[in-house]
Amino acid sequence: MPDAALLWLFFCFVFGIIIVPGMDMAFVLANALTSGRRLGLYATAGVVAGGVVHVVVGALGVGAVLKLFPSLFKLLLFAGALYIAWIGLCLLRSGASLGAIPAARSRIPAVAFRQGMLTCLLNPKAYLFMFAVFPQFLKPEAGGIWLQAAILGAIIAVTQFSVYGGLAVAAGGGRGALAGHPRAEAALGRAVGVLLIVVAAVTLVQGWRGLAG
Repeated sequence: MPDAALLWLFFCFVFGIIIVPGMDMAFVLANALTSGRRLGLYATAGVVAGGVVHVVVGALGVGAVLKLFPSLFKLLLFAGALYIAWIGLCLLRSGASLGAIPAARSRIPAVAFRQGMLTCLLNPKAYLFMFAVFPQFLKPEAGGIWLQAAILGAIIAVTQFSVYGGLAVAAGGGRGALAGHPRAEAALGRAVGVLLIVVAAVTLVQGWRGLAG
C-alpha cells in the first residue's frame, strides 16, 4: 500500500496533467456544448473508461514496448490528432446546428461513451504519462503491484470525472442559454469545431517536436 505522501504527489501530477486543455477535455466540451450536459457526462465516462485501459497498460509494462518501438507512438499520435480534427471538421461543415457531432449520432449515449473512450485511447499524452511517470509510483516493497495500480487508477478516474464532468455540467448549462437562438447556436458549433482542429494541430506539433528532440 503506497503511503499517503506518495499518493498525494501522484494526485498532484495527475491533476496537473488533466487540467491542461487537450484532446480529452476538448472532446468532452464539444459534446456538452453540442448535445447537452447528459451527453457530455457520457463522453466523460468514456474518457474515464479509456483511462482505466491506460492503467492496465501501464501495469503490464506495455509502455516499455512503445518506448522501444517509437513508430507505434507516432501511429497513435497521428490517429488521435486526425480523429479529433475530423470531428472538428464535421462541426464546421454542418454549422447549422449544435447537434452536429459526426452523423448526429453522438446524441446516443453509447456513441458519446464510445467516442470518448476512443479519444482517450488515442491520446498520446496518456501513453507518455504511463511509461514516464506511472511506473515511478509502483513500489514492489509497498505490496502487490496490481493493488497499487488499482489505487493509482482510482485516483486517475476520480480526478478525470471531477474535472471533465464539472466542465460538462458547466458547458451543458451554457448551451441551454442559447436555446431558441439558431444563429448563436450555429456560431458556437463552428467555434467548437475550430477548437477541436486547433487542439489536434497543437497535439500533433508538440508530439512531433518531442519525438524529434
